[in-house]
Amino acid sequence: MSDEHAAPALHPPGPQVTVQRSYEVRSEDDLLTVRHAVRAATVECGFGLVDQTRVVTAASELARNAYVHGKGGTLTVELLARTGANGIRLVIRDEGPGIPDLGAALTDGFTTGGGLGHGLGGARRLMEEFRVDTRPGAGTTVTVARWTPR
Repeated sequence: MSDEHAAPALHPPGPQVTVQRSYEVRSEDDLLTVRHAVRAATVECGFGLVDQTRVVTAASELARNAYVHGKGGTLTVELLARTGANGIRLVIRDEGPGIPDLGAALTDGFTTGGGLGHGLGGARRLMEEFRVDTRPGAGTTVTVARWTPR
């Protein structure tokens, strides 16, 4: 049998989004709301205390970046399910100036403001999945995820 007649490879389905909630990030008060909402979502998802703290810290860093550097944005929290695991995905979007040098922005200690420079790099270390989509003048979207066994 030739390869052109072989059955297509079967890929396991991606994770199922079971819950999706969005939060505006436009003020200091919104940053607190995001922290509380993400903490509640990690509890709902079944994360232990250490992983709850990791996810909340990453969310806080990313939301602050969107607020300070992106002039505000939106955080979407998705609870996920896949075979044998629950997860949480955070998608932070802003319409700010974008990140001109993503490599530098991911380097510890790099800052364009008064912070410690651990925002993006710290979030990347705290989460299991990490992706940044950015274009100068067109904003930034950061997508992160973390999983816990069921």
